[in-house]
Amino acid sequence: MPSADHDLGPQHLNVPSRSVVREPADRSPEHAEPSRFIPHVQGLRAIAVLAVVLYHFWPARFSGGYVGVDIFFVISGFLITAHLMRELTATGTVRLSQFWARRARRLLPASLLVLLFCALVAMSPYLTPTSALPNEVREILASTFYVENWYLALNSADYLNHAGDPTTVQHYWSLSLEEQFYVMWPLIMLLAAWLGIRFFRGARRRAVLIALGAVTIASFIFCVIFTITDPAPAYFVTFGRMWQFGVGAMVALIPALRIRNAIGSFVLGWAGVIVLLVVILRFDGQTPFPGYMAAIPTLAAAAVIAASNTERWWYPTRLLGIRPAQFVGDISYSLYLWHWPLIIIAPSVPFWGLTIYHRLALLALCFVLAWLTKRFVEDPARGWKVLTSRPARVTLWSSLAAMLVVAATAGLAWAVNAPTYNAGVRAIAELRENPPECFGAAVVLDASCAGTDFGTTILPAPGFAGVDRPSDEQCFVQLNDARPVSCEFGSDDPEAPRIALVGDSHAYQLLSTFQTMAEQNGWHLTTFFKGACPWNTTPLSTPGAFGEACSEWRAGVTEALADADLDAVFTAAIATTPYSAAGYDSAHDAAVGGYRDAWSEVLDRGIPVITVVDNPVWETDPNKCLRTKDLSLCDGPRSELLVADDPLRDAASGLEGVTLLDFTDVFCDADTCAPVVGGANVYRDQDHLTVSFVDTLAPWYTAAISDALQERTTP
Repeated sequence: MPSADHDLGPQHLNVPSRSVVREPADRSPEHAEPSRFIPHVQGLRAIAVLAVVLYHFWPARFSGGYVGVDIFFVISGFLITAHLMRELTATGTVRLSQFWARRARRLLPASLLVLLFCALVAMSPYLTPTSALPNEVREILASTFYVENWYLALNSADYLNHAGDPTTVQHYWSLSLEEQFYVMWPLIMLLAAWLGIRFFRGARRRAVLIALGAVTIASFIFCVIFTITDPAPAYFVTFGRMWQFGVGAMVALIPALRIRNAIGSFVLGWAGVIVLLVVILRFDGQTPFPGYMAAIPTLAAAAVIAASNTERWWYPTRLLGIRPAQFVGDISYSLYLWHWPLIIIAPSVPFWGLTIYHRLALLALCFVLAWLTKRFVEDPARGWKVLTSRPARVTLWSSLAAMLVVAATAGLAWAVNAPTYNAGVRAIAELRENPPECFGAAVVLDASCAGTDFGTTILPAPGFAGVDRPSDEQCFVQLNDARPVSCEFGSDDPEAPRIALVGDSHAYQLLSTFQTMAEQNGWHLTTFFKGACPWNTTPLSTPGAFGEACSEWRAGVTEALADADLDAVFTAAIATTPYSAAGYDSAHDAAVGGYRDAWSEVLDRGIPVITVVDNPVWETDPNKCLRTKDLSLCDGPRSELLVADDPLRDAASGLEGVTLLDFTDVFCDADTCAPVVGGANVYRDQDHLTVSFVDTLAPWYTAAISDALQERTTP
């Protein structure tokens, strides 16, 4: 995250320390040792924040822009280590309370302002879907107390693959991690300095260097291993990122790493800038990250910092110091804070759209808000005499009080909307129990319902569609979990027909409906689900641990199915899964071949397979449109939302023993796809169906399975 510590960097870190007069121990002034501003580091900060912002606005074009956060970590490691080392050298210690108070005055006012804004937004059902409120409030609280990175890690958030429905404060993970760095780093340096004096003849600086070097190496090894074994939480875990701060620290502590030679500085600086630009444009969500690949942008950022010569205008150190780069670097902290909440909120604003003009206008608004926050919040807060003229503990207690105000506001957002949330949840339960006549898919598929008009009815309401999902989450494995977890539902009668439901999240979205079908028809239902991992033998193109976990899960499922006494298997999958094309003419052909190969394991035993063409995939959750616009304005073009060559359709075509269901005409007409069909709200997010809508397809799922069972038992 972009630290607000713009003035902590010395121009030359190996100059002799000047003698200082100790400030009273109970005061909290800025550090007495003078610090010098480094323009090209501020320009590097501009590259970092623009990379992150542009990535969030246009993830397909700036697919590696997430490395901007890694650049910030290197910058912070460089500046903070230099700052602490100056104080440690000049005074023999680091006054921790004063250090933390300075960080609080620099970072918390703008941070808590944006969190307060997000908490107020959470109160409004027009800007925040009520179904998302519990998670929004939890993450605001986690961000307020700077543990958001751990909250996301423990909840298996997948930052690079945009899994789930992100909150307005998800980007606070990096601020949380950096605040944890501010707590741990000076403690490590103080301990190392004490050991240097106590056991190594006063070699304080050398002891600090060795300690930080050891932390850096250990953290990098941990990061590489953890990214391989569990990449989603590895992105957020604190110790897996400490090495990036450590790289910046090494540049600050080792004079030989700062290149002042003209040619060397020119080559090193431009090489770093070019590598960063290539990474921003070429890395993507499939890059194994952070891991060893994070070393590329990390070392490139360190190279730019280390290039210290500023003699010629064409040197990167000079070009990064031009006024526009300095301006963006100055507002980088507030720009980072504001841009993400506005991106999340914008689609819910009435009359707002997602055109290029809307995005550019929103981007401009981010810059305006960032400048205003810098000018009227960040800068004044640093010099508030009511805090700087008093003991450091006054700043720290005031910070805690401000954090409690934000937390209370978030709690108020929940309290205000909790009755509505609970009523909405009850309404969904009632809808599932007693749906209206001709509701949902029946309008299209049941001839007796033709012409039924539900008008503007939308059930469940757009603000609650997000919670209309299967509840048995223990049956759904995600990310790098390779266990072939199975769940059992329905009849326990040994003679009951045994049905298996297998696939990715587009199979899991059918679970609640299939549970009801099993209970009503006397079937025994066995399930196997893994997120983003269809039942297919072709490897995913996703590299690293996730792709390996998918292959391992499939092998386990195949073994489990081979040992199971089944009468039919139903499978579904998202059509946009990225498959490896190895051995085939195209990834599509590879997917088709993989489905047929997987199905052959049960088809060869005379067990029928039923599958279904995938539903449309929207660019963004259509409920955002439904909450703010007329229903007729929320349709989407069929050509953009449907995959023309769904590999499931082609795999099932002409294959004996396989039944293909195609509900495309329910979702779409010849030109457009609708988010509401027969009064039923079809989607709970951009590509998953609500349980209420899936229930309306139950008669046709039931008929297909019953027919397959009948054919199997018929001689």
